[in-house]
Amino acid sequence: MEFATRPLPVGPETPFTASQIRDVIQQILATEGLPAIVQVGHPVIRQHAARFDGQIDDTELVQLIERMRDVMHAAPGVGLAAPQLGIPLQLAVLEDRFDVDPIASEARQRTPLGFFPILNPTYEPTSPSTASFYEGCLSMRGFQAVVTRHRDVRLSYQRPDGSTAAEEFTGWQARIVQHETDHLHGGIYLDRAELRSLSNDGEYRTNWAYPGIEEARHGLGFLDS
Repeated sequence: MEFATRPLPVGPETPFTASQIRDVIQQILATEGLPAIVQVGHPVIRQHAARFDGQIDDTELVQLIERMRDVMHAAPGVGLAAPQLGIPLQLAVLEDRFDVDPIASEARQRTPLGFFPILNPTYEPTSPSTASFYEGCLSMRGFQAVVTRHRDVRLSYQRPDGSTAAEEFTGWQARIVQHETDHLHGGIYLDRAELRSLSNDGEYRTNWAYPGIEEARHGLGFLDS
Protein backbone atom coordinates (compact mmCIF):
# COMPACT_ATOMS: atom_id res chain seq x y z
CA MET A 1 0.00 0.00 0.00
CA GLU A 2 1.31 3.44 -0.95
CA PHE A 3 0.66 6.72 0.85
CA ALA A 4 1.08 10.40 0.05
CA THR A 5 4.19 12.35 0.96
CA ARG A 6 3.98 15.34 3.29
CA PRO A 7 5.21 18.75 2.07
CA LEU A 8 8.35 20.20 3.62
CA PRO A 9 7.81 23.51 5.49
CA VAL A 10 9.98 26.33 4.18
CA GLY A 11 12.83 27.24 6.54
CA PRO A 12 14.10 30.81 6.98
CA GLU A 13 17.11 31.82 4.91
CA THR A 14 20.38 31.63 6.80
CA PRO A 15 21.59 35.05 8.01
CA PHE A 16 25.23 33.93 7.67
CA THR A 17 27.37 35.91 5.27
CA ALA A 18 29.95 34.23 3.04
CA SER A 19 32.65 35.44 5.41
CA GLN A 20 30.89 33.97 8.43
CA ILE A 21 30.42 30.63 6.67
CA ARG A 22 34.13 30.60 5.79
CA ASP A 23 35.06 31.35 9.39
CA VAL A 24 32.95 28.45 10.74
CA ILE A 25 34.47 26.04 8.23
CA GLN A 26 38.03 27.16 8.89
CA GLN A 27 37.49 26.81 12.63
CA ILE A 28 36.27 23.23 12.16
CA LEU A 29 39.20 22.38 9.89
CA ALA A 30 41.68 23.86 12.35
CA THR A 31 40.35 21.87 15.31
CA GLU A 32 41.86 18.49 16.14
CA GLY A 33 39.46 15.59 16.32
CA LEU A 34 36.00 15.28 14.86
CA PRO A 35 33.41 18.02 15.37
CA ALA A 36 30.19 17.17 17.18
CA ILE A 37 26.98 16.68 15.22
CA VAL A 38 24.59 19.45 16.27
CA GLN A 39 21.14 18.42 17.43
CA VAL A 40 17.64 19.69 16.71
CA GLY A 41 17.10 23.06 18.30
CA HIS A 42 20.33 24.42 16.86
CA PRO A 43 19.19 27.29 14.59
CA VAL A 44 21.31 26.24 11.60
CA ILE A 45 19.44 22.93 11.38
CA ARG A 46 16.25 24.87 10.63
CA GLN A 47 17.68 27.42 8.20
CA HIS A 48 17.65 27.24 4.42
CA ALA A 49 21.39 26.88 3.81
CA ALA A 50 23.31 29.16 1.47
CA ARG A 51 24.10 27.87 -2.00
CA PHE A 52 27.75 27.04 -2.46
CA ASP A 53 29.31 29.67 -4.71
CA GLY A 54 32.96 29.69 -3.73
CA GLN A 55 32.75 30.67 -0.06
CA ILE A 56 35.86 28.49 0.46
CA ASP A 57 38.64 27.54 -1.93
CA ASP A 58 39.06 24.15 -3.60
CA THR A 59 41.55 22.86 -1.02
CA GLU A 60 39.30 23.76 1.90
CA LEU A 61 36.31 22.21 0.14
CA VAL A 62 38.14 18.90 -0.28
CA GLN A 63 39.26 19.01 3.35
CA LEU A 64 35.71 19.75 4.55
CA ILE A 65 34.27 16.87 2.51
CA GLU A 66 36.82 14.48 4.00
CA ARG A 67 36.08 15.74 7.52
CA MET A 68 32.36 15.26 6.93
CA ARG A 69 32.98 11.75 5.64
CA ASP A 70 34.95 10.91 8.78
CA VAL A 71 32.15 12.25 10.99
CA MET A 72 29.55 10.27 9.03
CA HIS A 73 31.55 7.04 9.40
CA ALA A 74 32.18 7.61 13.10
CA ALA A 75 28.49 8.33 13.87
CA PRO A 76 27.80 5.92 12.06
CA GLY A 77 25.38 7.06 9.38
CA VAL A 78 24.61 6.94 5.68
CA GLY A 79 24.65 10.68 5.09
CA LEU A 80 25.65 13.97 6.65
CA ALA A 81 24.72 17.52 5.69
CA ALA A 82 26.90 20.54 6.42
CA PRO A 83 24.21 22.15 8.65
CA GLN A 84 24.60 19.15 10.96
CA LEU A 85 28.06 20.51 11.76
CA GLY A 86 26.69 24.03 12.21
CA ILE A 87 27.62 25.10 8.67
CA PRO A 88 24.72 26.69 6.75
CA LEU A 89 26.03 25.60 3.34
CA GLN A 90 24.37 23.41 0.71
CA LEU A 91 26.81 20.52 0.92
CA ALA A 92 26.18 16.90 1.94
CA VAL A 93 28.00 13.59 1.76
CA LEU A 94 26.30 10.22 1.21
CA GLU A 95 27.40 6.61 1.48
CA ASP A 96 25.65 3.37 2.47
CA ARG A 97 27.88 0.34 2.97
CA PHE A 98 26.03 -1.24 5.89
CA ASP A 99 25.29 -4.97 5.95
CA VAL A 100 21.54 -5.32 6.37
CA ASP A 101 19.38 -8.41 6.80
CA PRO A 102 18.56 -9.69 3.28
CA ILE A 103 14.81 -9.74 3.98
CA ALA A 104 14.88 -6.11 5.14
CA SER A 105 17.09 -5.15 2.21
CA GLU A 106 14.61 -6.62 -0.25
CA ALA A 107 11.60 -5.00 1.41
CA ARG A 108 13.29 -1.60 1.51
CA GLN A 109 15.04 -1.89 -1.86
CA ARG A 110 18.28 -1.18 -0.01
CA THR A 111 21.46 -1.61 -2.05
CA PRO A 112 24.99 -0.27 -1.44
CA LEU A 113 25.57 3.38 -2.28
CA GLY A 114 29.12 4.47 -3.04
CA PHE A 115 30.50 7.62 -1.44
CA PHE A 116 29.77 10.90 -3.17
CA PRO A 117 29.41 14.56 -2.15
CA ILE A 118 26.66 16.84 -3.45
CA LEU A 119 26.48 20.63 -3.66
CA ASN A 120 23.35 22.73 -4.24
CA PRO A 121 21.10 19.68 -4.76
CA THR A 122 17.45 19.52 -5.73
CA TYR A 123 15.31 16.47 -6.46
CA GLU A 124 12.06 15.63 -8.16
CA PRO A 125 10.04 12.41 -8.28
CA THR A 126 10.28 10.36 -11.45
CA SER A 127 7.25 8.20 -10.71
CA PRO A 128 4.09 8.46 -8.56
CA SER A 129 5.26 5.57 -6.37
CA THR A 130 5.98 6.13 -2.67
CA ALA A 131 7.53 4.07 0.13
CA SER A 132 6.93 4.29 3.89
CA PHE A 133 9.56 3.11 6.37
CA TYR A 134 11.07 3.97 9.71
CA GLU A 135 13.84 6.54 9.50
CA GLY A 136 16.14 8.28 11.97
CA CYS A 137 18.56 11.19 12.01
CA LEU A 138 22.00 11.85 13.48
CA SER A 139 20.74 15.26 14.62
CA MET A 140 17.85 13.74 16.57
CA ARG A 141 19.46 10.79 18.27
CA GLY A 142 17.40 8.20 20.07
CA PHE A 143 14.22 8.30 17.98
CA GLN A 144 12.78 6.97 14.74
CA ALA A 145 9.54 7.57 12.87
CA VAL A 146 7.84 6.42 9.70
CA VAL A 147 8.32 8.74 6.74
CA THR A 148 6.60 8.41 3.37
CA ARG A 149 8.96 9.43 0.58
CA HIS A 150 9.11 9.22 -3.19
CA ARG A 151 10.35 5.80 -4.23
CA ASP A 152 12.09 7.15 -7.34
CA VAL A 153 13.77 10.54 -7.70
CA ARG A 154 16.04 12.46 -10.03
CA LEU A 155 18.78 14.36 -8.19
CA SER A 156 20.35 17.42 -9.78
CA TYR A 157 23.51 18.69 -8.09
CA GLN A 158 26.95 20.19 -8.47
CA ARG A 159 30.15 18.20 -8.03
CA PRO A 160 33.09 19.62 -6.05
CA ASP A 161 34.94 20.28 -9.33
CA GLY A 162 32.16 22.64 -10.38
CA SER A 163 30.53 20.38 -12.95
CA THR A 164 26.82 19.66 -12.80
CA ALA A 165 25.23 16.25 -12.71
CA ALA A 166 21.84 14.57 -12.66
CA GLU A 167 21.26 11.00 -11.51
CA GLU A 168 18.24 8.84 -10.79
CA PHE A 169 17.85 6.87 -7.57
CA THR A 170 15.32 4.38 -6.33
CA GLY A 171 14.43 2.63 -3.09
CA TRP A 172 16.58 3.29 -0.04
CA GLN A 173 19.13 5.26 -2.05
CA ALA A 174 16.35 7.67 -3.04
CA ARG A 175 15.39 7.96 0.64
CA ILE A 176 18.95 8.96 1.59
CA VAL A 177 19.07 11.52 -1.22
CA GLN A 178 15.79 13.09 -0.09
CA HIS A 179 16.71 13.08 3.61
CA GLU A 180 20.02 14.86 3.08
CA THR A 181 18.68 17.35 0.54
CA ASP A 182 15.85 18.24 2.93
CA HIS A 183 18.49 19.08 5.57
CA LEU A 184 19.94 21.71 3.26
CA HIS A 185 16.55 23.39 2.97
CA GLY A 186 15.98 23.57 6.71
CA GLY A 187 13.98 20.36 7.00
CA ILE A 188 14.25 17.31 9.21
CA TYR A 189 12.55 13.95 8.79
CA LEU A 190 9.93 14.73 11.46
CA ASP A 191 8.49 17.40 9.16
CA ARG A 192 7.36 14.58 6.86
CA ALA A 193 6.80 11.85 9.49
CA GLU A 194 3.72 10.13 10.85
CA LEU A 195 4.02 11.41 14.41
CA ARG A 196 2.00 8.54 15.91
CA SER A 197 4.78 6.24 14.71
CA LEU A 198 7.47 8.10 16.68
CA SER A 199 9.41 5.62 18.81
CA ASN A 200 12.55 5.78 20.84
CA ASP A 201 15.26 3.40 19.72
CA GLY A 202 14.58 0.91 22.51
CA GLU A 203 10.86 0.63 21.79
CA TYR A 204 11.55 0.43 18.06
CA ARG A 205 13.96 -2.48 18.55
CA THR A 206 11.56 -4.23 20.93
CA ASN A 207 8.31 -3.76 19.03
CA TRP A 208 8.66 -2.45 15.48
CA ALA A 209 11.98 -3.55 13.95
CA TYR A 210 10.40 -5.42 11.06
CA PRO A 211 11.35 -5.12 7.39
CA GLY A 212 8.12 -3.21 6.76
CA ILE A 213 5.75 -1.02 8.80
CA GLU A 214 2.50 -2.99 8.91
CA GLU A 215 2.93 -4.11 12.53
CA ALA A 216 3.69 -0.56 13.68
CA ARG A 217 0.92 0.91 11.49
CA HIS A 218 -1.72 -1.24 13.16
CA GLY A 219 -0.18 -1.23 16.64
CA LEU A 220 0.30 2.53 16.84
CA GLY A 221 -2.64 3.61 14.70
CA PHE A 222 -1.18 5.67 11.86
CA LEU A 223 -1.64 5.74 8.08
CA ASP A 224 -5.15 4.34 8.35
CA SER A 225 -6.32 2.88 5.08
